[in-house]
Amino acid sequence: MGGTQRVLSAAAIVCIIALHAHARPMVYMSQGSDLEEAVQQLMYSGSNGTQAAANLTSRQSQGTAVQEDSTSDTASHAGSLAAPGASSVVKTVAAGPHIPSFGNISRGMADSAQATKAAAVEADVGTDVFTTNPLLADVVFPLYDQVTAEHVVPGMRALLAQLHKEIDGLEASVEPTWHGLVEPLEKLTDRHQRTWGIVSHLKGVKDSDALRKAVEEVQPENVALGLRLSQSKPLYQAFKALKDGPVWETLNEAQQRVVDIELRDFVLGGVALEGEQKERYNAIQQELAQLSTKFSNNVLDATKAYKKVITDPAEVDGLPPTALGLAAQQARSEGHEGATAEKGPWLLTLDFPSYYPVMTHCKNRALREEMYRAYITRASAGDLDNTPIIEKILQLRQEKAELLGFKSFAELSMASKMATFDKAEDLLEELRSSSYSAAQTDLDDVKQFAGSRGFTEDPLWWDVAFWAERLREDKYDLKDEELRPYFALPEVLGGLFKVAKRLFDVDIVPADGEVPVWHPDVRFFKVMQGAAPRAYFYLDPYSRPAEKRGGAWMAEVVGRSRLFIAAPGAAPGSPRLPVAHMVCNQSPPVDGQPSLMTFREVETLFHEFGHALQHMLTTVNEGLVAGIRGVEWDAVELPSQFMENWCYDRPTLYSFAKHYQTGEPLPEDMFKRLKEAKTFRSGTMMLRQVHFSTIDLELHSRFTPGSGESVFDRDAQVAKKTQVMQPFPEDRFLCSFSHIFAGGYSAGYYSYKWAEVLSADAFGAFEEAGLDNDDAVVTTGRRFRDTVLALGGSKAPEKVFEMFRGRQPSTEPLLRHNGLLAAATA
Repeated sequence: MGGTQRVLSAAAIVCIIALHAHARPMVYMSQGSDLEEAVQQLMYSGSNGTQAAANLTSRQSQGTAVQEDSTSDTASHAGSLAAPGASSVVKTVAAGPHIPSFGNISRGMADSAQATKAAAVEADVGTDVFTTNPLLADVVFPLYDQVTAEHVVPGMRALLAQLHKEIDGLEASVEPTWHGLVEPLEKLTDRHQRTWGIVSHLKGVKDSDALRKAVEEVQPENVALGLRLSQSKPLYQAFKALKDGPVWETLNEAQQRVVDIELRDFVLGGVALEGEQKERYNAIQQELAQLSTKFSNNVLDATKAYKKVITDPAEVDGLPPTALGLAAQQARSEGHEGATAEKGPWLLTLDFPSYYPVMTHCKNRALREEMYRAYITRASAGDLDNTPIIEKILQLRQEKAELLGFKSFAELSMASKMATFDKAEDLLEELRSSSYSAAQTDLDDVKQFAGSRGFTEDPLWWDVAFWAERLREDKYDLKDEELRPYFALPEVLGGLFKVAKRLFDVDIVPADGEVPVWHPDVRFFKVMQGAAPRAYFYLDPYSRPAEKRGGAWMAEVVGRSRLFIAAPGAAPGSPRLPVAHMVCNQSPPVDGQPSLMTFREVETLFHEFGHALQHMLTTVNEGLVAGIRGVEWDAVELPSQFMENWCYDRPTLYSFAKHYQTGEPLPEDMFKRLKEAKTFRSGTMMLRQVHFSTIDLELHSRFTPGSGESVFDRDAQVAKKTQVMQPFPEDRFLCSFSHIFAGGYSAGYYSYKWAEVLSADAFGAFEEAGLDNDDAVVTTGRRFRDTVLALGGSKAPEKVFEMFRGRQPSTEPLLRHNGLLAAATA
């Protein structure tokens, strides 16, 4: 594995933040729920009770967030990193495949005109806005409890006017030195990221019509700022002079990485374009931002539009008690007073905690079919139809790539990643050939089992997940509902924090009430090393379908940087310490019980915490490459997917797997069956992820919009090679594939599998050291902390991996962990 590197410049970060207000990445990423890909795996090929739907989210690997983003075939998380400042990564999280330069205001706009416009905007919004608008408060911990939709437009316009003035000044007096160029640029982009990050975060977790309208009104101005930076010739020339001059040799490796990233992203951002080409490029960027926002909004609205009230208990026969309790709770919230889990009525939606139990447990085949059809065709008809938006996005991305001298948008995307296009396709083919026969066996097993239970028809798309779950229960005598009582959120958090202490020598301390939050359910924590804080994070754990997008993601609030003052309580002389969001959509507490989690939700929580750890435990003080910033997109999932492995580690699991009422530990035989079930239908899960990755690269390299062939035709064509059960004829999944059309994974979805190779191999180091040897585990954990987590984007990811592992990565551990090694070597 190897190839070109991918990180984000300061200007690119601003561009992405502007573009991704609509999203989540990451990892980016969406509701478009970041669980959409996962659900597809479940519906097409059956659920793997312990292996989730994978690769969802939103995520931006180097800016403020990691999207929609996170993802792996062994967890149901929908998440990832959120694109910087995005509501989405997706892993999120949390943009486009090529993150640099998402928007652009032509530098052809004269400085005098720009200054005049800025002055007019500042006069219009009022000079006291910086002291009266909570959105603009200069604080490390945002005033989430005070910021409302009405603050967005005046606050952002005042800030943008001020930033344009500062860019004017910087361009006029820039010096090709670190202090005269890079530091002022970081300060400028940081202010934008912190402010717009608040807006985009609230849009992801507290959406409203007013907030959506405000975001859409100011988004073009945000894009214009980012694009102005990405095409600033004075700044570009200054970076070139810095690289070519005597100062270069005085810079450390992290600083040189920053300069190289900036130079690359200036080129990819269109700095060399002139005249009509430049105008066209900038128009494309603005239109792409609008289209991505519209795509995401359509998915969210289509998901929210489906509500089904059921009064007959026979129609929900088979649903677990927790699902019935949630459905009754949702019914009460919609005015059905007196609704109970036992007697109803029950309200079902397409939100994942509601939808997934129906598809895997409900005996009512007609209901499964109805909900499957509703889910698979979201945002594909009427006013919410994303089909023309997809065609236009693909057309504009191809045109953009050609303007920059690339044959395809996929090649443009790969210009800033670890992999090359050929190496990405080679990896996908290796994984496809290793998993295809296993996936066929998976499907045959489901058909045979269903037949043995009296189901005489061939299972259809809404049947496979149901019968696969029955097969898993029969084969391993394991049911999600039997596991839930052992995974209460408070206990799971305690166990997660214990493994962080064991591996990385940090303490996680609750600090609820010390900072403003956006919802009463939100928790706040300090990451301590000794007596001093190392970082901070928010946790928003529960699903809120009415206002919160689906999936799971981690996003940056602020990053570590020596240029900014640390929050009160930090050690003297400390740089500004990192602050993160962790957002999940797990089952909320019902009827006075704590949140009782599925094992997939446990994996999701560990996954997002892995992203947060890379952001929070960085030791890099250069803010533009600290933490998740500067980490190549196809390497950013390494820590998140790595952390999922610890859910199967016996000491880790038993630190939290206790019955919420009795305190009894998870029975030994149940733990044994849980581990045995880990690779259940792993061929199916792997192959489905290969399909998502392949259709993404196909659409961005070999598909021509407007040629008479639809994107759905091409998807079906790809599926002939990547699926053992062909897609539902009315499948319109692409219309809700937010990762690649409204997140950071366009021509980059393969990154989940690329990074999973790294993460599986990284965990292999612990296996080789001996998981039952605590001293060896601790020693290896410290090495992981001091390399993968500490170094962030300050070094190329292949160097960081080799520092930890002592060699280049191998696919053997990934195939072995998934039970597919024999097929690969056959």
